[in-house]
Amino acid sequence: MKRPGNPLSRLPSLRSLLGTTLALAALLASAPSTAAAPAAAAPGGPPRPTVAVAQGALRGQARDGAEEFLGVPYAAPPVGTGRLRAPRPPARWHGVREAIRPAPACLQFSPFGLADPQAVSEDCLYLDVYRPRTARPGARLPVILWMHGGAYSQGTGTQFGGRTMAELTGSVVVSINYRLGQLGYLALPELSRENGLRSGSFGLMDQVEALRWTRENIAAFGGDPGSVTVSGQSAGSGSVCALLAAPSAAGLFHRAVLQSGPCTLLGTPDLAAAEAHARSFAAKAGCSVPAEAAVCLRGASGAALIEAARTLPTQGPASGDGLLPAAPARAIGSGAWNKVPVLIGSTRSEARFFVALTQPRLTAEEYAAQVLAGYGAAGPEVLARYPVAEHGSPYLALSALMTDSTFACHTAWTAQLFASQVPTFVYEFDDPRSPTLAGARVPGLDESNAHSAELAYLHDFTMGERPLAPVQVALGNRMKRYWGAFARFGAPVVPGQAVWPPTGTGTSSGTVLTLHPSATRTTTSFGADHQCAFWRTQPPRPL
Repeated sequence: MKRPGNPLSRLPSLRSLLGTTLALAALLASAPSTAAAPAAAAPGGPPRPTVAVAQGALRGQARDGAEEFLGVPYAAPPVGTGRLRAPRPPARWHGVREAIRPAPACLQFSPFGLADPQAVSEDCLYLDVYRPRTARPGARLPVILWMHGGAYSQGTGTQFGGRTMAELTGSVVVSINYRLGQLGYLALPELSRENGLRSGSFGLMDQVEALRWTRENIAAFGGDPGSVTVSGQSAGSGSVCALLAAPSAAGLFHRAVLQSGPCTLLGTPDLAAAEAHARSFAAKAGCSVPAEAAVCLRGASGAALIEAARTLPTQGPASGDGLLPAAPARAIGSGAWNKVPVLIGSTRSEARFFVALTQPRLTAEEYAAQVLAGYGAAGPEVLARYPVAEHGSPYLALSALMTDSTFACHTAWTAQLFASQVPTFVYEFDDPRSPTLAGARVPGLDESNAHSAELAYLHDFTMGERPLAPVQVALGNRMKRYWGAFARFGAPVVPGQAVWPPTGTGTSSGTVLTLHPSATRTTTSFGADHQCAFWRTQPPRPL
């Protein structure tokens, strides 16, 4: 297959906004965690649920129709001499550990300003587990492990509650934190040579470690370690792409869900580029002497590292080392990847989120000048395909252009890579009245169906600007049932709901399920709707 182009790289301002705001769906205040301590049931109340994992006993709590165990350590705190090292197993504890409050978010490297986490710490390698109230050890329920987005530099798993998903689908849901920014992704040779994988992608190592912990312990919660679905949105989806290509993750999961983060769009820097970037970051942080860089970076304050990242944001996991030998899209295209059934999709108008935050009052003249400058000889054709008059405003025209050329068509192209090898199910989320994220509303702009719009429908998620209406709750429940069936069977087969067949491999045969409040249906016009044949003709450029 011809490598699809990335027209976004031609527009510096748009590439910048995508790079700095990609996957900003995860920024809700989280409460501090508590230390391990004995706990008792409330006087006169039912006993609280208790499970025994490899490290000791956990006592959670019943809430709504599920039970939750919050702030569970899956690795040792990566602090002190453990900073910028591969994760280590968590320590055992004595007695019963309280598991009723979420852990702090990992250190945030690019605060976004919507509702940034209030509790942050480098001691952050924790996860939350949600299960149906009826779940017991040995139940062998399907497991869904969630990884939040946030451009690999911000966010937390704690606001993606899984109570409703667990109750509605009979699944065990796990939501994790992982190291962010340069604490999570720093390909400095002085650090990489300290681990057997010769890698500085510590955040990706954290995700693998969370999967290992899940395999070893999820049966205690009633989950099936042989039926684990790894899922993520935006940068979390990019992490799923990386896990699909990581040899050390083989056998740790059995299905994959990619939301708004197609593997052909979210590239990885090669090792040489990542090492040069890491060297520049170390110098910016005051650690320019190679022989002293590791000790220097481990002794630097978190604030100093965040400040150094302001002009040198992380590029995420690098490819070309022992952890990620090849870029995910390349590995998948070659057939050398951890082959599992895939569910993949995007929202109808992804880029409205980014354009609303960066260019909400774009004029027609500015739009035309930007496109002509960015696309050169192809500029007039791009303007003809995305005219302001047809879309209603420069904001909507630019949003459609960006959506099609990035998320939509790359979702179709990534799905075709998968579909030639494994069962692949493709969706497009399309609720024309979906709420945007809290704090992101720009008066007068239609921000429905934008990046992250589907999150409130799949999670107990309070980052929405307003609660879902009853018809939207019903759509969310249908979506949860599809996701739960995929986790259970490897195919989203739900009696009484629209049939969702796997997609084909041809450019005209790709079947996509449209998730709409009143008309969930399949279509084969996704590529034409987003003008993917045109965008495929554009020269390939790295993101």
